[in-house]
Amino acid sequence: AFDKEKTKQVRDTWRTADVEPRLKAMLCFIEKLTLEPDSVGPADVEGLRAAGVDDDAYRDAVWVVFLFNTITRIADSLGWDIPDDAGFDAGATMLLSRGYVLQKASPRRAGA
Repeated sequence: AFDKEKTKQVRDTWRTADVEPRLKAMLCFIEKLTLEPDSVGPADVEGLRAAGVDDDAYRDAVWVVFLFNTITRIADSLGWDIPDDAGFDAGATMLLSRGYVLQKASPRRAGA
């Protein structure tokens, strides 16, 4: 399980954080996919498999990286603010309690 200290270790210095080799391999892959996407190939996937990462896990990671990087680039281009640690914690708490549940929008009143 990840507590706040382990999460901070991974965020600050994932290469030296005390995490299992499978997670470390995935973090390395994610970094490469983000910073050098043209250099990612089948050998990288084989490295993940050798570290014990199954195909569903790395596929999920690819989708998360794709979506996160896309949203980050849009946010950067539009000048959106990045929350501080307290803002990230509040967002994580909300997501852990509700998940990604869409709420039905309330109808707007005319002239509102």
